[in-house]
Amino acid sequence: MIAKMITKRLLVSLVILFVVSLLVFVATLLLPGDPAQAILGQQATPERLEALREQMNLNDPVWVRYFTWIGGLFTGNLGYSAASGGPVTALLSDRIQASLVLMGLAALISIPVGIVVGTFSALKRGRAFDHAATGTTLVLASLPEFVIGIGLVALFSTSVFKILPSVTMAPPGEAVWNYPVQLVLPTITLVLVVTPYIVRMMRGTMLEVMNSGFVEMARLKGVPERQVVLRHAVPHALAPVAQVIAIQLAWMAGGVVVIEFLFRYPGIGQALVDAVNNRDVQVVQAISILIAAAYIVVNLLADLVGILTNPKLRTEKAS
Repeated sequence: MIAKMITKRLLVSLVILFVVSLLVFVATLLLPGDPAQAILGQQATPERLEALREQMNLNDPVWVRYFTWIGGLFTGNLGYSAASGGPVTALLSDRIQASLVLMGLAALISIPVGIVVGTFSALKRGRAFDHAATGTTLVLASLPEFVIGIGLVALFSTSVFKILPSVTMAPPGEAVWNYPVQLVLPTITLVLVVTPYIVRMMRGTMLEVMNSGFVEMARLKGVPERQVVLRHAVPHALAPVAQVIAIQLAWMAGGVVVIEFLFRYPGIGQALVDAVNNRDVQVVQAISILIAAAYIVVNLLADLVGILTNPKLRTEKAS
């Protein structure tokens, strides 16, 4: 049963990724301008332009170019950047690592904090901690990410404390994580954007689970309250929360564009903004499909977690 559901989710994810790749490719075809002209400039001779078009397969039929591009995704050949003239892979490799570090740090903080705060808020329902957590998460969830980021910059970088850098100033060629103080503000911004949704969902599901029959039965059997919460309530509450976590992590893959632009963080978000400004089609294609793939993979993992943590499915498998 579980293997069948996992296979079905995997096939659906592959179909969605294929459709997204078609949409990305067609959308970039509709953009104005000649990629070869953008790379070589307005002073390029017709011979050089024709040679570059041949090298970039621009003279091939559209369907051939599409499958060549798809094949390049699997071989690491993402084309050439119009802005730098070099391979897109070389341009994005360091930026992808920088973005993964930022998103990984935010996920490592926001997921456990959200689960713990949401659980504790449900256990303290109606008390001061619950009211404070509910009010704070409601305010944070209503604020756009750039507003939170600007507020943190104003608080910690300009007018109040002045203890953290407002933008990333790592020297060219240096890994951004070599200067960890520059990671603090963008990481906190992502955490404050993602965590409220996890807290609120965890609180809601925990309240529902704590009022369920099997929890009452465990209490009637004399099971200690700590075991009731940790062994019975929390595992049952995690399945729906996993979906919210996946949505937030998937948002992070796209929402990081705004955060990186705000803090001048050298990740894929900043690269996407630069590529759009420069009409760098190959880079836009590569980053768009990478973000879409990340979104789909995270949602697939969430589906798997939801399936594996579903007590009904585990019971059916055991029977």
